[in-house]
Amino acid sequence: MQLVTLGSSSRGNSYVIQSAREALVLEAGIDFQEVQRALNWNVSKVAACLITHEHQDHSARVNDFLNARIPVYASGGTIEGMNIQSGVKPITCVQGQPFTAGRFQVIPFRTKHDCREPLGFYIRHPEMGTLLFATDTYYLPFTFDGLNNIMIECNYSRSILDANIEAGKLPKLVRNRIVQSHMSLDNCIRTLTANDLTKVNNIVLIHLSEGNSDPQDFQRRVREATGKTVHIAQPGKKIKLKPTPF
Repeated sequence: MQLVTLGSSSRGNSYVIQSAREALVLEAGIDFQEVQRALNWNVSKVAACLITHEHQDHSARVNDFLNARIPVYASGGTIEGMNIQSGVKPITCVQGQPFTAGRFQVIPFRTKHDCREPLGFYIRHPEMGTLLFATDTYYLPFTFDGLNNIMIECNYSRSILDANIEAGKLPKLVRNRIVQSHMSLDNCIRTLTANDLTKVNNIVLIHLSEGNSDPQDFQRRVREATGKTVHIAQPGKKIKLKPTPF
């Protein structure tokens, strides 16, 4: 199973997880043609698109997915917050209630963000094992069993953010919003190390702030804290997701 990052920032978020026969799209914030290109134009193999919340950088292209007859799953609050114009409607998913899309088994869980009803997703597939997907959340109230692959927000460093405030690059109100809605490097490390990482093959850091992060330092610090292979999600980045390290 291969992960392809199409976008992982406030300008737009979308990720494709695919094998030769089947695919899952996470987030709908990138031009739909980019998604089609990543799928080699084989849209029919997409089992579903999962959307975490209604903010435009995660959901702006939702109608393109619906019009292409791709099942779109999101919480009821997220569906209410999106601008649905398609005659095809999204499917409501509920935190804690598993569902299946193709051979992907998904359990939604609640996250902490400044929107109506945000979710993260715990995903299982025979070809990749398990995947934790958590973005736009300042912390996670749960731990997870049997993790093989992790995609987790690592948005900002408190020291870089405070330095930008001190230099007048950002107003204090923006700082407060970031701290109360996005995951810091320190919280990312705490979240990861609270889980059993024994069987984890990949940790992918997603949704890094362009002005308040240091990708190389974040990668180094998470690798040192976890002892795992750590990637930074960048457009075009491809990563093999496997159930075992072999």
